[in-house]
Amino acid sequence: MADIHADPRPEIAPDAFLDRKLRLRQSVAGHRAGTDAVLLAAAAPAAFSGLALDIGAGVGTAGLALATTHEAVSVGLVETDPELAALARENCVLNGLADRVGVHEADVLSPPSRRAAGLVDESAALVLTNPPFLDPGRARLSPDRGRRQAHAMAEAGPAALRDWIAASLALLAPHGALVLIHRPEALAVILAALEGRAGAVTILPVLPREHTPASRILVRARKASRAPLSIAPPLVLHEGTAFTPLAEAIHRGETAIDW
Repeated sequence: MADIHADPRPEIAPDAFLDRKLRLRQSVAGHRAGTDAVLLAAAAPAAFSGLALDIGAGVGTAGLALATTHEAVSVGLVETDPELAALARENCVLNGLADRVGVHEADVLSPPSRRAAGLVDESAALVLTNPPFLDPGRARLSPDRGRRQAHAMAEAGPAALRDWIAASLALLAPHGALVLIHRPEALAVILAALEGRAGAVTILPVLPREHTPASRILVRARKASRAPLSIAPPLVLHEGTAFTPLAEAIHRGETAIDW
């Protein structure tokens, strides 16, 4: 396996996740994946079979983390940015996962683009997604193109997130699981997008510290299910200046989120 420190490109930096079981190359100046991607992978069902897709994969952090902790799973990384998709391919090889993890360079919102990249509707047993959080009509955006594309939807307004969720569900097989991470203020839009398409919705608040407002929500749903909504106990990330024992175990890849 290649040495993570060997890359001569000054614009690319090495990084490591899951107690160095997962090694990545990321852009120095652009968006850098972190806790959100780790939590997303850890929130996957403990046991599932078939294809998992990571939508908006960036350099592949969540999908590769999933493949690292689920040794029998096949994963597709779906990314529209050519530079990020190229890094994702490198990271598949770097981690010895190219036989189980592939990259689909596609605009997930465009059915023709999805088909051209080899994505088949209703083919995935699991879809993970960390959609861009910001509404470009309401937020101040980074001047860096990579950060802007990772952090903000291409179009303004709540319809952009609804369309993203609809596209993710289109790739999901009936009764397959969708797992996404977002900010709490997006919950109303997320639930509206799932209405009539998916059920068994479970919401897990992610708290920076105990007794603080949630900074993230994890949402899980089953396509075509009619089961009712439920709210899981919150996940607390920090205790003082350190991770809680559970959050530390999740970041080391030693345990999944039980919800």
